[in-house]
Amino acid sequence: MTMESEELRSQILKMVREYSRRSHRSNRAGDDPQKGEFIPGKTPVPYAGRVFSEDEVEAAVGSVLDFWLTLGVQGETFERSLAEFLGVRNSLLVNSGSSANLLAVSALTSPKLPSERRLMPGDEVITVAAGFPTTVAPILQCGAIPVFIDADPVTGNAKCEQLQDAYQKGKTKAVMMAHALGNPFDLRTTLEFCMEHQLWLIEDNCDALGCRYILSCDSAAMDIYAKEPRDSSGSMNKFTGSWGDLSTQSFYPPHHLTMGEGGAVNVVRQSSLKVIVESFRDWGRDCWCPSGKDNTCNKRFGWQLGELPHGYDHKYIYSHLGYNLKPLDIQAAIGLKQLAKLPGFIEARKRNWELLRRGLAELEDVLEFSLPTHATGWDPSNGFTWDSSGCRTECSWFGFKISIRPNASFSRTQLAKHLDDHLIGNRMLFGGNLLRQPAFSQIRKESPERMRIVSDLAGADRIMNDTLFVGTFPGLTDEMIEYMVSTLVAFCRN
Repeated sequence: MTMESEELRSQILKMVREYSRRSHRSNRAGDDPQKGEFIPGKTPVPYAGRVFSEDEVEAAVGSVLDFWLTLGVQGETFERSLAEFLGVRNSLLVNSGSSANLLAVSALTSPKLPSERRLMPGDEVITVAAGFPTTVAPILQCGAIPVFIDADPVTGNAKCEQLQDAYQKGKTKAVMMAHALGNPFDLRTTLEFCMEHQLWLIEDNCDALGCRYILSCDSAAMDIYAKEPRDSSGSMNKFTGSWGDLSTQSFYPPHHLTMGEGGAVNVVRQSSLKVIVESFRDWGRDCWCPSGKDNTCNKRFGWQLGELPHGYDHKYIYSHLGYNLKPLDIQAAIGLKQLAKLPGFIEARKRNWELLRRGLAELEDVLEFSLPTHATGWDPSNGFTWDSSGCRTECSWFGFKISIRPNASFSRTQLAKHLDDHLIGNRMLFGGNLLRQPAFSQIRKESPERMRIVSDLAGADRIMNDTLFVGTFPGLTDEMIEYMVSTLVAFCRN
């Protein structure tokens, strides 16, 4: 690049930063003094959204000026940085969290895995009935059978005590569940169950980046992590997404960090899974050369696989029926700036949840609030109380979950409409009971053998009928949270 080009680039990026400072004030973090003015009843209060500054805009434009476009240096750096943050062996960028889930399940179907552990058509994967559909859809799309256990209306997570009821020897091969709304599911019970039966565990961590789970020292699952560090009590404190065999992330705008679209598959311990996931992501090919490189293995013309002739170009050998699910390097450039801000984003989510919980404490007679897994209660003086398991959770809340108690004089829908009328964003807990969704109910009618249900799913129905959530994302200001609290209190007391 010539000096003239470097100077021109510098001028462009300087102007880009100035433009962003003037144009994107509403997208700044809630504690940023340059944040746009909030006018109660006139300024929308989103349930989630993009939180960024001129840093991300400059990074995106700078990447466009380089015009590499396809996944490259920015992507490699982001993958390495995310893996280091989570404490996993590898992270592989993809174009969405839903694609990440598809790849994680697809990887378990690979003929490169031991036959007794390979997920084959008709094998079963245990999952939870309440949540987002693309946690479950890949199980069906890969020809396996989802086995549904119920959800706990208080935590939003699976009732993991039902895992043993769902197990079928010789049929069950994996467990795949999401950490609901930034609340880790009961990893102790799940890990011990998977260890007992030699099952794969996929953590859908799309709504839970930055959550932690503290596994007590007396758990049998500790044997899996014998070489990993423990605290002074012998317990282990790790991020969700670093406990199972594979985990997934979403970087869609409502999530803990954003690239616009985007996601990742995390390979927690077993390095051989990285090659398999990468193959399914990259057309199903065997070659692991990065984009723009041709002979990483120094054996490009030295392979013989399948029924191909010896020396067939390794860049065009395919061992899986794969996809092309990579994002752009531009997205990774944005993601790197977001990743640097992630610790602050996590703390803001925790703080915003706490402000809402304290502000709404007087409504406990008509509203039921979420509790972290293993918590037994909450009070404004002492915070959470915990069960006797010795396990704890630290939530990086995706949202503030509210359920309407049976004695309330209003319904969830009435409350949701009232919040809408006052420009306060709110959402259902995604698909509610997924078995009631048109796509799943149609499958049950036409091919009931394609799924199995363990319980009456009363908890998932309760979530479907009575639950919504409002925002905790780091773009919220104290004034926005005060407005949310006053609006909810006024409605419930009227």
